[in-house]
Amino acid sequence: MKGAPELRGRAARLARLFPAGGGGGQAARTPFVVLVVLLLGGGLIGLLVLNSALSEGSFQLDDLEQQTKELTDEEQALQRDVDAYSAPQALQRRARELGMVPGGDPAFLAPDGTVKGSPSPAAGATPLVLAPEALTQATPAPTTPTPGR
Repeated sequence: MKGAPELRGRAARLARLFPAGGGGGQAARTPFVVLVVLLLGGGLIGLLVLNSALSEGSFQLDDLEQQTKELTDEEQALQRDVDAYSAPQALQRRARELGMVPGGDPAFLAPDGTVKGSPSPAAGATPLVLAPEALTQATPAPTTPTPGR
């Protein structure tokens, strides 16, 4: 009697597909397992790096959206200021502060050179003098040369 029983039929055909010896199959399987573990580990690390990059991009997007909101608020505040300064009442007040008065009746010149309408001066118009010292008619005293000098 032999040490191993003799296989017949289907079992014999399956036994012929596997190599003889039990330890040889284990050595060939080790590099495959190491390769699979390295691929899975590399994929996991790749996903971690990708997730970190997406999170960083999300934080930058939030910062930029906040900055956009602040700049939009500032733009609206400045537009309100411009609208307030452009209002007719504000323009009239500012013109009075500068010494301007409402104009009188206007006169128009026609293309042929005739004047239409009768112009009148502005009511309550006081001349605006930018350099009052120029209006004084004070003449400097003439200098007389002194003899002997």
